[in-house]
This record gives sequence, C-alpha cells and structure tokens, in this order.
Amino acid sequence: MKKEVLRTIKYLLIAASAGIIQFVSFTLMNELIGWNYWISYLIALVLSVIWNFTFNRKYTFKSASNVPKAMALVLAYYCVFTPLSTLNEHYLTTKLGWNEYLVTIINMLLNLATEFPFQRFVVFRKTLDTNEIARREREREEARAKELAEGAPVPSGDTAPEASGIINTDQKSETEIKI
Repeated sequence: MKKEVLRTIKYLLIAASAGIIQFVSFTLMNELIGWNYWISYLIALVLSVIWNFTFNRKYTFKSASNVPKAMALVLAYYCVFTPLSTLNEHYLTTKLGWNEYLVTIINMLLNLATEFPFQRFVVFRKTLDTNEIARREREREEARAKELAEGAPVPSGDTAPEASGIINTDQKSETEIKI
C-alpha cells in the first residue's frame, strides 16, 4: 500500500512537471510565435507526453519493459485522448467562448486522471519494478531483512553511532591512541 501511494505521488510530481512543459510551450507557440491554436496544443501535448513517459517509466513504474511496445500502448491511449481533448478544446473555446488557458488546464487534469491508471494497469502492469533502480532497492531491502533476522543492528538513516547512543567500546578515540 505504501509503495503504491509513493508511486502515485511520484507520478503526480512528474506529471506536474510535464504539465508545466505543456503549458509553457503552448503559451510560447500560441502567444509569442502566433501559431494556430490546435497546432500549438498538439505540439505542446507531444512534448509533455515524451517527458512524462520517459521519467515515469524510469522512476515511477521502474519498468525495464520493451520501450517500443510501451510507447505503442501510450500512442494508443493518445490516439483516443488527443482527438477527444482537441475537440473539447475547440468546442469550449470557439463555440462557448471559454478561455483557452482554462480549457487547456481542464484537459490536462482529465489527462492526469486517465493516464495514470492506463499506464499503471495497462502499459506497465507486467513490468512494474523491473529496472535497475528497482533491483537495487530490492537488494537493500533484502540486506536489511537479513540483518534483522540475524539480530544485527540496522542503521536507520544518517544517524551516527554516537548520536544514537551506540558506541563501540573496542574502538579508541584518536586522543586516547596518541596518549
């Protein structure tokens, strides 16, 4: 349970950074360059998807999956999401007159709410925690478990033995050795 909560938090943070990339790149193309709204939206979306996929695959889902296969599944998701979100953007901004930035934020939130479960339960379902980062984490956990089973003290974080009250009486301080 704790692992999935941490996974969700990581996903949200990476998705937020992808959202910033999408929002900033959209603003630059739409306002400064003056490109068509749809083109600006689609390019910004692609940039954020590449960022989001790359970092979530490595750090959130820790997947060693076949990248082309995983990207194909993400592409399938976006083959549905992109036309729907583009139509939503077009309808809300041109037909109803909503602010294009408000609509972009709405679509980004819809993307966030639908893409995480899709990636978690479809794209990376069978390859969760299979990359090198996950392997090293498992090895550390196994070493801790082994130390606990053997009754050896397990260091907890950056606590120095002196700070924790654990002092090895066999060791002499530098001043004792010099005297």
